[in-house]
Amino acid sequence: MHASAQRISGFRHIVKVRQHRLNSDEPIGAGGDDTAPSPQELLAASLATCTAVTMEMYAQRKGWELRDVEVECEFVPGERGCPAKFALILRLPSDLTDEQVARLQVIATKCSVHRTLDGEVMFSERVERTALAY
Repeated sequence: MHASAQRISGFRHIVKVRQHRLNSDEPIGAGGDDTAPSPQELLAASLATCTAVTMEMYAQRKGWELRDVEVECEFVPGERGCPAKFALILRLPSDLTDEQVARLQVIATKCSVHRTLDGEVMFSERVERTALAY
């Protein structure tokens, strides 16, 4: 997978993923113009979306009617000495059995974003210098 972010102005960036484009910005209180979600909000959105899709795919394979699914994600970024905290609320149809709900709750933790955030992460960085545009 590949994504890039290119500055538009201030802290606003255009994010490119395959043929898709979306914007990211910082809230006014953080020096941005609040024209789009912040990068950290996009992280919470990624976890919420991946969780919902993972449950929906599982339900589809099981032949379960799973409509009106909503996943809410609260995210508190980590700080020195304190880990990042994610709280998910899974809103599921009331006509599911207790067994279906329990199974979906387990499956929700198996989404790829959840596993990535829960696992060990490694980073590598490199710098490429570009010519100034005049």
